[in-house]
Formats: sequence, structure tokens, C-alpha cells
Amino acid sequence: MPKLPRSSRLASPVDTTAYGEYRITQRPDDPRPLYRFAGHVVDDPQPGRYHLYAGWFCPWSQRVTIAHALAGLRDVVTVSYVDNARDGRGWAFRERYGPDPVNGFTLLRQAYEATEEGFDGHVSVPTLWDRATAQVISNDFKGIGIDFATRFRHLATPVIDTYPEAHREEIEQLDAWLNPAVNRGAPNSTAFLDALGTLDERLATRRYLLGPAITEADIRLYVTLVRYGSGLADFPHLWDYARDLYTVPAFRDTTDFTTFGQGDGGLDWDAPAHRPEGIPA
Repeated sequence: MPKLPRSSRLASPVDTTAYGEYRITQRPDDPRPLYRFAGHVVDDPQPGRYHLYAGWFCPWSQRVTIAHALAGLRDVVTVSYVDNARDGRGWAFRERYGPDPVNGFTLLRQAYEATEEGFDGHVSVPTLWDRATAQVISNDFKGIGIDFATRFRHLATPVIDTYPEAHREEIEQLDAWLNPAVNRGAPNSTAFLDALGTLDERLATRRYLLGPAITEADIRLYVTLVRYGSGLADFPHLWDYARDLYTVPAFRDTTDFTTFGQGDGGLDWDAPAHRPEGIPA
């Protein structure tokens, strides 16, 4: 049988009988972070140097694809998607989203093993690949999103500046609360619902979290809200805010409800949103 071109290679179907369930193994005595690669885009990068491996299902990955779109990087940083399901081999490239267009890998793990021989850590999306060094640069979703927002200004004009210098400290202060309370909180727990209530009050008097303009803070919150489900309708200002963000192409085009466990939560995301405008930051 002739060898398939690298661009046509696909992984075999998910098979938990043969390969088991995917597990994250991290020993208590291992000081290395879960997201082991945390490099940054080089200064003055050239178009086409970087490739983003993403996943439609993953909120952390969606944060980065939204940032990518708002930074105007469509023709600067290429993007491809892994399959929505995995077994013990981790994320893979299958027919639904096509083969790996950069390396011809069938498994995303191969990118990690090409970077660190014998890699034994977590294989995650998003993953940022550097064609120039043939290595994974980062699987730190927070760092990748900020790099996309800030490091390509010489190549692309951002649709929206999502990480403006004047608001960076406020964005990170808000994230220090939002991340544990909402993004990593247990849905419908008392702490989670209390946090949504606080956000609902905040958004009664401002269009976005920091005022009249979308920032990285809104990206980070949106990816949790869009996956929450019908309970979002219990918070009218927050629900209007989420639908307002959904009208923005970068948010809408990176949202695939079919990849979420509860779909669209039975909510009408196309219903008109009524948001306050013209409020100072």
C-alpha cells in the first residue's frame, strides 16, 4: 500500500478499549507546571511562522481563537483543529476537521514529543507551534492570548485592542477573582451563583466588564457563559451581555454549540440584546 502524503494522514477512531481513557498524570513531587510550555512569540515575528492547534470544544482554546480573530491574525497565524473526542492517546486529527496541515502528525502528542523527547505531561489545546524551530512554543492559553493581542501589531491592525496598557492591571485583577470563582468554579455551586449575581449587578451599568470596549476580561468570561446553560437566563443583565458579545463575529464564529455537552442550553442566542451604551470606562 503506498504511503499517504503527510497532509492526508488521519488518526484511527477513538478506541478506549485499546488505549484506555485519557488521564493527566502529575506526581505530587513533580515541580513542573501542568501547562509545561510557556514560551512567547519572538519580537517582530514574520507572517506564517506560527501555527495554532485548537479545539472547538475547549473554553481555554476558544479564548485564544477569539483573541486571534480580534487581533486580525487570520492571514498571519494559521489555525487548525483537533477532533472533539480522545482516548488514552490524547487529542488527534481526524476526518471531521481534517489532517494536521503543518507536520502531518496524527496525534497532537507528536508535537510535544518533537519538542521534548519522552514527553510525559499533559497534551492540551491550545498549542502554539513555531515552524522556524519545529517546536511547541506554548500551551499556556493565557500567555498565547496576550501574545496574540500584543505582539503582531507590525503585521496586522487589530479589530479591537483587547489588552490595552491602560487596563492591563485591572484585567488581571478581575481575572484573579473570575478565574477561581467562575471559569474554574463548580457550576450551580453557591460560590458560582453568587459570582454570577455580582457580575449581573456590574453589567447593569456598563456594556462590557471594563466599560464601553471589549477587552481580554470579556473574552475570558464569555467562554464560560456560553457553556453554562439555561441558568444564564436567571441573570438578565449577564444574559443580555453574553448575547451582545455573541453578535460580534470573533465570538460567534468561534462558538460551536454542538461541541458543548449541553448544546446551547435551550437558550435563544439570536434574541436581541439590550445593553447600556456610551458609559465611560
